[in-house]
Amino acid sequence: MVKFIKKISKTAGHIPGELIHVGEKRVDKVKISVIDYDDKNFQKKEINNIEEAFPFKNTPTVTWVNINGLHELDIIEKIGNNFEMHPLTLEDIVNTGQRPKYEDFDRYIFVVLKMLMFDEVKKEIISEQVSLVFGDNFVISFQEREGDVFESIRERIDKAKGRIRKMGADYLAYSLLDAVVDNYFSILEKIGEKIEDIEEELVTNPMPQTLQAIHNLKRDTIFLRKSVWPLREVASSLERGESKLIKKGTRIFLRDIYDHTIQVIDNIETFRDMVSGMLDIYLSSVSNRMNEIMKVLTIFAAIFIPLTFIAGIYGMNFEFMPELKWKWGYFALLGFMTVVGFGMLFHFRRKKWM
Repeated sequence: MVKFIKKISKTAGHIPGELIHVGEKRVDKVKISVIDYDDKNFQKKEINNIEEAFPFKNTPTVTWVNINGLHELDIIEKIGNNFEMHPLTLEDIVNTGQRPKYEDFDRYIFVVLKMLMFDEVKKEIISEQVSLVFGDNFVISFQEREGDVFESIRERIDKAKGRIRKMGADYLAYSLLDAVVDNYFSILEKIGEKIEDIEEELVTNPMPQTLQAIHNLKRDTIFLRKSVWPLREVASSLERGESKLIKKGTRIFLRDIYDHTIQVIDNIETFRDMVSGMLDIYLSSVSNRMNEIMKVLTIFAAIFIPLTFIAGIYGMNFEFMPELKWKWGYFALLGFMTVVGFGMLFHFRRKKWM
């Protein structure tokens, strides 16, 4: 869980609104892409300087500016000045330890959320903060790294699929939010598969590695809850807010995001309960295995106690002991001890103690 906690102490004592990058440098060079479109026209290009995106601000078309990499603060500052963003908004963008939130600044709406992806190689969840700023005719997305869940949206814009080319910037912002929330379900599927595998292992043969796997699952569910739970408030604020930047037709779709968020939260809570139950099952299984081992050892000890008693008596070197000088005494005693041992074993099995 520690790796998901940002070192926010880096900003302690600084002026509010001062740009300080908090988080990892996940790309070597910041990459900026611009997509500009309306119902009839479309253009997409990669730009080297953020100034190339500024002329799109006053066009009647919808412009989507995507920035991968937050460590070059001069780029963030320039785009903030051009699009008249509040200094606190810029501070939250470069501070990647923010919780999901929604803020309405009249001229634009600012949304922060967590984009989660599953690393198939390391078998772990990768978290990335995504910040969205959208106004009348623009959407600006800030990401920590390359690679996202927005490729389907780019394809819909490129090929004019659905209604996205006919709608405004608010619908584009909704589409980006919807892509992030829908990807949570794929993460939940991965978690569900892990839970099924560990449940089967718990029933058949729980090992010390099973406890570590349960711990990792518990950590993942806690992190998922931390990332998704505040998004419920964000979705509700977007749907029920009174901002003129969100049209009435888009609020219906935002309600769908709210419903999906509630569904994700319910699944996470279910998984948390299941993981907690798995931990109890593991401890019970380990305790039962220990009890089985102790029962077997106790049975063997109980069998050998009378045999040890007999051997101890005839190990005493008194001269006038019975059967001490009997020719068949040794074999008779061994036979008697064998009968006693098997007799006790039969008695234990009859009592179903073994």
